[in-house]
Amino acid sequence: MRKSVIKEKLAKNEPVLVVTLHFSDPVIYELASLMGFDGIWIDLEHHSHSLETAQNLMRAARVGTSDILARPAKGEFMRMGRLLESGAQGILYPRCDDAAEARELVKWSKFPPFGSRGLDGGNPDSPYCMMPVAEYVQQANANTFLVAQIEEEASLKDVEEILAVEGIDAAFLGPGDFSSMGGFVGQMNHPRIREAAEKIAAAARRTGKHWGRPVSSPQEATEAIEMGARLLTHTSDLLLLKVGLEGVQGSFGSAGFKFGKC
Repeated sequence: MRKSVIKEKLAKNEPVLVVTLHFSDPVIYELASLMGFDGIWIDLEHHSHSLETAQNLMRAARVGTSDILARPAKGEFMRMGRLLESGAQGILYPRCDDAAEARELVKWSKFPPFGSRGLDGGNPDSPYCMMPVAEYVQQANANTFLVAQIEEEASLKDVEEILAVEGIDAAFLGPGDFSSMGGFVGQMNHPRIREAAEKIAAAARRTGKHWGRPVSSPQEATEAIEMGARLLTHTSDLLLLKVGLEGVQGSFGSAGFKFGKC
C-alpha cells in the first residue's frame, strides 16, 4: 500500500499543495504526479467521472508520487469506499453539516475499530490481495485522511465539534459555496470569507487538527500558512488551459486576428 504523502507532511506540520484536475485524460494525472505535486484533487461532486474513469485516472497517478484527494457528492458514503479501494488516499467530503455527519464520514472510510468500512482487498489499494489482511487494514486506516468541507454558516458554527471527531484530519473552507450560500456569490475577498477562515483556523488550533482552503496566489498561500493552514489547493487544468488560450488570443490579436466568442 502506498503511504500518504499528504498525511505524512501534515503530521510534520508541513504545508501541502494540491492541484485540481478536471479533464479525464490519464496523461494529465501522470504528468502532475511525476512532477511531484503533493496531491491531485479529483472531483466527483461536480464532474461526470464514473468510478471506472476515476480508477483509471488514479492508476495513471501511481507512476509518480502524488496522493489522490477524491471528492464524492454529499451523502455518497458507499461511493467513498469504492474511491478508497480504487487508490484514493484522502476523501474531501462536501458540505459537512455537523459532527454527526463527520462521524458518518469516518464510519464509512475507516476499517474497525475506527469505523465500519467494508473489507475486500482485491483492489488497487491492497494491492490486489498481495498484503496480509491485518496489515492491509492497519495501513489503510493509518494512511487514509479525511477532510470535512465547511461551506456555509450553519456548519461553520459547528466546525470545532466537526474537527473534534476522531478520524477527521482537517477542515477545508469552500469559499465558492460559502459565498453563494451567504448571498455574496463570487466575492472571494469578502470579509465573511476572511471571518470564516479565522474561525476555522481557531477551531483547528483548539482541537490540534489541520485546516485548509483554495488559494489564488503565492501571496495568498503565505497568508493562509501564517494563519495555520497546511492543506492548500491551487488552480486546475481547465483554468490553466483557459488562461493559456486567452494569452494566445491576446498576443495574436495584435497581428490582426479576430476571434468569435459564444
